Amino acid sequence: MSVRIQSTKTGKLSINLGNDPQFLKFIQVVKGCKFDWVVQEWTVPDTLVSIQALLYSLWSTNQFSIANAIETKSSEQPKSLPVEPAKRKIDEQKTHVSNLISCCKDRLRAAHYSPRTESAYVHWIEEFINTGGSPTPSEKAEYRINAFVTSLAVKDNVAASTQNQALAALLFLYRQVLGIAIGDLEDLIRAKKPDHLPVVMTRDEVKAVLSVMQAEPKLMAMVLYGTGLRLNECISLRVQDLDFNSNSVIVHDGKGGKDRATMLPAALVQPIKEHLKRVQALHQQDLKDGWGRVYLPSSLDKKYPSAAVEWIWQWVFPQARRWRDPAKNLEGRFHVDASVLQRAVRDAVMLSGIHKHASCHTFRHSFATQLLENGYDIRTVQELLGHSDVRTTMIYTHVLNKGPGGVRSPLDGL
Repeated sequence: MSVRIQSTKTGKLSINLGNDPQFLKFIQVVKGCKFDWVVQEWTVPDTLVSIQALLYSLWSTNQFSIANAIETKSSEQPKSLPVEPAKRKIDEQKTHVSNLISCCKDRLRAAHYSPRTESAYVHWIEEFINTGGSPTPSEKAEYRINAFVTSLAVKDNVAASTQNQALAALLFLYRQVLGIAIGDLEDLIRAKKPDHLPVVMTRDEVKAVLSVMQAEPKLMAMVLYGTGLRLNECISLRVQDLDFNSNSVIVHDGKGGKDRATMLPAALVQPIKEHLKRVQALHQQDLKDGWGRVYLPSSLDKKYPSAAVEWIWQWVFPQARRWRDPAKNLEGRFHVDASVLQRAVRDAVMLSGIHKHASCHTFRHSFATQLLENGYDIRTVQELLGHSDVRTTMIYTHVLNKGPGGVRSPLDGL
């Protein structure tokens, strides 16, 4: 019995099983296996995972053996097994995918994309390759992108923002890494973007949540509510970002790589100063122990070798434990992990008895909404939040409307 496997121009492997139906149950276990009614052959994605699953499934039929696969003669060495070309193909594809992902990371970093964006883009590119194989210049890129991104909305039922992120990752891959122009994606089925109003806490609810929080998590939550910072912007603050003379906070490299300034509430000045005294004492102890270096952005550690130990570059909210680089024999502190504050806020919301799906980002929503309630101009709020488009800020104006609660029902007039 022979099975013919060959590549196609559409990024698939075409499989001809002959007239023997006994192999159907073995090939159908391969993920992504489909029957092409036009050519009357089975197809599977031309990916490393699919090839391995296909070879394993066919070998498990016990219809293929080394004795049948090798032709021997007394004066000749045995020929290579039929599986050897497949192994070489797997190794070549694995190397190609690894090089492609490495190239993507280099381009993303050269374009100054954030680490979180890099991680998300690499994830979607790997999913794209696992689904249909590595992209090639001869294939119809628009068709593959349409099929993949549409399946996310139709089959996986992902959110509109998730679909947009996957599409952006693939467009970056083709345009910036492979240098392939992408035409219109008019057949793309978009996930429906729901019109959700932001969850906002009242002043009393914020006070209730903060009252059950303690120590550093409470101070960070107060910073979120008092300045409107995002979670990552808060935990990555450095000492030099706080200006006590002008009562302002400078956000460097925020969302979209933008810098901005926001206010530092007077109620936070003294608590933060006392907190920084404890952090500075911790930093001085690290220096005495022979460590005390901090991570610096870009290549500043090469340009300014001594800056990593300077007080102004230290994190406002450092981790409790030092990290260690065994390769360079260095120790230092990174900023506190986001999950620490997320868990603290979640527990505080539950303890305070507030029946809202509130999170760290809810403090930012509450900050913006209550500024608008106080009569501040929407453009001012937009600058404080760092929104590129005022329409993003305008979502908070909907929360200000009285809505159904401001309408008197006819039943109340009886």
